[in-house]
Amino acid sequence: MAGNRTPAHYVGGCVLISALLLMGCHRPTPPSTAAGGGIRLVYWTAPNPDELALARELVAEWQAAHPEVEVVVQPIPAGQSSEEVLLAAVAAGTTPDLCSNIWPGIVEDFVEAGALVPLDRFSDFDSLWQSRIPETVRMQFRSRDGHFYQFPWKTNPVMMFYNVQLLQEAGFEQPPRTYREYLEAARRITADTDGDGTIDRWMGYRDIRPIWWQRYFDYYAFYVAASGGRTLFDGQGQLALDTAASNRVFAFFARLYAMGAFPKAVWTSSGSRFLNGQLATDFTGSWHLVWLEKHAPAELVYEVAPLPVPDDHEGPVYTYGDYKNMVIFSTTQHPEIAWSLLRFLVSRQADRRLLERTRQIPVRRGLLDDPYFAPVFEQQPLLRRFAEQAAYTRSVDSVPDLKEILDALAQEFEAAAVYGIRSPAEATRRALRRIRMILNWNA
Repeated sequence: MAGNRTPAHYVGGCVLISALLLMGCHRPTPPSTAAGGGIRLVYWTAPNPDELALARELVAEWQAAHPEVEVVVQPIPAGQSSEEVLLAAVAAGTTPDLCSNIWPGIVEDFVEAGALVPLDRFSDFDSLWQSRIPETVRMQFRSRDGHFYQFPWKTNPVMMFYNVQLLQEAGFEQPPRTYREYLEAARRITADTDGDGTIDRWMGYRDIRPIWWQRYFDYYAFYVAASGGRTLFDGQGQLALDTAASNRVFAFFARLYAMGAFPKAVWTSSGSRFLNGQLATDFTGSWHLVWLEKHAPAELVYEVAPLPVPDDHEGPVYTYGDYKNMVIFSTTQHPEIAWSLLRFLVSRQADRRLLERTRQIPVRRGLLDDPYFAPVFEQQPLLRRFAEQAAYTRSVDSVPDLKEILDALAQEFEAAAVYGIRSPAEATRRALRRIRMILNWNA
């Protein structure tokens, strides 16, 4: 359970203050100039092997047309999270020229630190933005100062993978659509199958550690769904948490943990238990398709469906989009060349290979209507489900200190949902109180 710890908002504020001071007082040799004086770019990508391999292939193709530029492709250095690694790089002035593993929730912190190049300074930004980015998500990535510092690249909508056979055996020909249906399926499926007195088949699993980014796949994704597509803040950056939706999400997961349908455990991975039939559902993104294609036994039949919603929900089901975007850091000595590389990395050809190689959804207008991408979706019907869901996703808000805000929600999720020591309403009230403290502290 949540214990005493240094206030996260204080830590977050200190990190940013340190970043600003260090950036102002110390600038090491920029990475974008080679030792011999030539043009050199450093590009950080996700450490995912498929994504890293794709990045190296695409960069090699771009370099063939730009032989005067050396591009060093590196996985983002290891750390507890990419965001912490990037904050440390900002503080030390050792950021790469370009990075494609940017969580939108950290961008405003970078903007306040002067760490990013505004992309709308480039003459062809508007044409690329209008032609590629769907209207439904454009304003989600505009910063508070009116500029655009991040280019939306890919999304992994959080959806529900489910074991078709387990649900059918429980009497469900269709996946559970509502909380009531999901809880009933959980009641029928959760069991001690070998009679040793311990549950060994569950409806689902979530990592119960109070880690802020783990809440993307339970509290936040389900909050977006339950609220009909709302985020935590309104369009003016004011806190606007839907308390009714928050209460419902806490209560839903509290029921699941109380009935033993979700284990109060920390597993290295839930994937193997889904493969062997110990888990009926798994809430995750489209990148999981690659892993399942490699490891799923032939007898496992799995499908994908939207997240369960409250019983009275009407309209489309929204979810968290788990976006990763591209930025150019202000340490670059060659912003125009970095922008040229970025444009290539979000081209139609690159987007198709992103789909084929990583099963991740490019943020691209008209993706499902473009004949160029049709063969991919014909061969990958489950991937098409994610592409369809992408139209009904939400990112996180463009506000500072979002990591600390999500940490506050993670603490309350642990207390109310996992261990039941607080009511859903009290958990929401406490989260709101702490979020307001964070906002006031760092104002």
